[in-house]
Amino acid sequence: QVQLVESGGGLVQPGGSLRVSCAASRSIFSINVMGWYRQAPGKQRELVASITSIGTTNYAAFVEGRFTVSRDNARNTVWLEMNSLKPEDTAVYICYAVTMGAQVSWGQGTQVTVSS
Repeated sequence: QVQLVESGGGLVQPGGSLRVSCAASRSIFSINVMGWYRQAPGKQRELVASITSIGTTNYAAFVEGRFTVSRDNARNTVWLEMNSLKPEDTAVYICYAVTMGAQVSWGQGTQVTVSS
């Protein structure tokens, strides 16, 4: 397992940008898949983006080219850069990692609110 701590959430106006970070408690070199889910009030948790250890990325359809997921294995950190934010992007953004044996570790989440 690995402990994950998110940061960087906040309030942003529609059309604005925000970058959230996920810091891992240990080396992520061996962690094949990391990424981000989100959960809005009253809705199910949904996958936003994922990235493999070699940099292959995958995005949900609703991202529509607005978000970029990245990772730095040397810094044990994963980021989600979000642009052209919409009110419907308001949610708690949660970092995850799939470790050995397909075990999933979750962070506590960081709140992103898009509102004027």
